[in-house]
Amino acid sequence: MEILFSYLNDLVYAMLAGLALWGAYCVVMVWRRVGQTRFVTEYDQDEFMTELENILIAKDFVAATELCEGDRRAMPQLALYAINHRNLSYDRLRHRLAERFQQDVMSDIEHRVSWVTTVIKSAPMIGLLGTVMGMMGAFANLSSGEKVDTIQMAADIQFALVTTACGLAIAVPLVLATASINIRLRKMEDLVGWGLTRLFESMKLWLITD
Repeated sequence: MEILFSYLNDLVYAMLAGLALWGAYCVVMVWRRVGQTRFVTEYDQDEFMTELENILIAKDFVAATELCEGDRRAMPQLALYAINHRNLSYDRLRHRLAERFQQDVMSDIEHRVSWVTTVIKSAPMIGLLGTVMGMMGAFANLSSGEKVDTIQMAADIQFALVTTACGLAIAVPLVLATASINIRLRKMEDLVGWGLTRLFESMKLWLITD
């Protein structure tokens, strides 16, 4: 029985370590993805949009394409799509851009964030599993009918407390990281919405209204 509990204890620790690594990896990937996708400040996007607007007013679509092609952030790529599909009507183009933003940008980020949320929920539960196992070991020691092994009992209780603490130590930082990511996502969505409004204002002269 002690050997079985030892293997299970190692398994719980391995699961907690795996969750911690996966959660940290997903947070880093989401943070990088958001950083690569959005303008850092409203001023940066305003500079880009002003330059693009001047080019579009002159109807120099080649220069507008060159300006957007080398920039992998969301707004330039959406502007590039709009320029390349300027033959579409206003309503269809706006709908297409919303779809592309959701599919190409938000879906990948939301997928990673969902994994972080899963880790946040799972880590305390795995910690609780370790708690239950540790207490089961301690009570098994008490009910053995033999002399109580206080060293083993202390080890079981320690395992129960450590796994609980580990589960919480994994979940709490990830909760804070997820909150920070969500704030950055909301800011990015606001900037993209504002940028698209300016883009359509610049393109409204040749867009067809349904």
